[in-house]
Amino acid sequence: MSYFESRLPVDINNIDEIEDKLKFCKELGIKNIILEPTNEIYKIPSDIRDKVEKTKNINIYFRINLKLKTIEEFRKKVIKFNNFQDILSIESLNREVQLNCSKDSRIDIISFSDPDIIKTLTPGVISLTKQNNSFIEFSLAPIMVNNKTIQSKNFRNLYKFAQLALRSKANYIFSGNFMNMYDYRHPRALISVCHSLLEIPIGTAKRAYITNPKMLIEKTKFRHNNKFK
Repeated sequence: MSYFESRLPVDINNIDEIEDKLKFCKELGIKNIILEPTNEIYKIPSDIRDKVEKTKNINIYFRINLKLKTIEEFRKKVIKFNNFQDILSIESLNREVQLNCSKDSRIDIISFSDPDIIKTLTPGVISLTKQNNSFIEFSLAPIMVNNKTIQSKNFRNLYKFAQLALRSKANYIFSGNFMNMYDYRHPRALISVCHSLLEIPIGTAKRAYITNPKMLIEKTKFRHNNKFK
C-alpha cells in the first residue's frame, strides 16, 4: 500500500535541505511525499521542481499553503491560483474565510493543523468540503511537543475535532507537518497513534494516510488537465 506524508515543510530555495529531508524520508521508507514551501510563494520554481522530482524511489508532489486573516485577503490572493497545477491549502482563524474556501473549487485543503485554528472547525465547513470533494487536514505535530501542559491541551482539542470529523464522515487527511526531520515517522506509526490515542478505527486511519491523499492528488491533476483541454 502507498502511504503518504501529506505535508513536509521545506525551504524551497534550499535544495540541500530538501535533499537531506528526502534522503531521511527514504531511509524511513516513506515513498509518497507532498512538499510544502515555508517561503511565501505562489509557484514552485521550475528548476527546483525538476531537481526534486528526479529523486529516486520517492513520488514527489507539491502544495502551497496560504495563511489568511480576512475575506478580502482571500479574494485578493486566491485569484492568483486560477490555473494552479499543484495542491492549494488554506489556514485561517476566520470562519467566513473557511466557509468561502469550502465552496471554492480552487481550494483543495482547509487545514486545521494549527492548535488554535482546529478549535474553529464547524460541521458547516465539513459539510461543504464533502459537497465539493475537498479535504480538511489535521496534524499530529501539536501532540508531540515537549511541554506536557500544552501537549495535553492540544491532545484534547485534536481528539474532540477528529471525532467530530469521524462522526460527520468528513473527507480528511492527517499529516505529520514536522519541522524537525528527526521528528519524522513512517505513516504506519502515525496510523497507530491515530488508532490508539484518537480512537480512530484502523481502516479509517489508513484512508487518511493512503486513500484520501491519493484522491487529493488525482483531484488536482484532473482540475489542471481540464483547464488546458
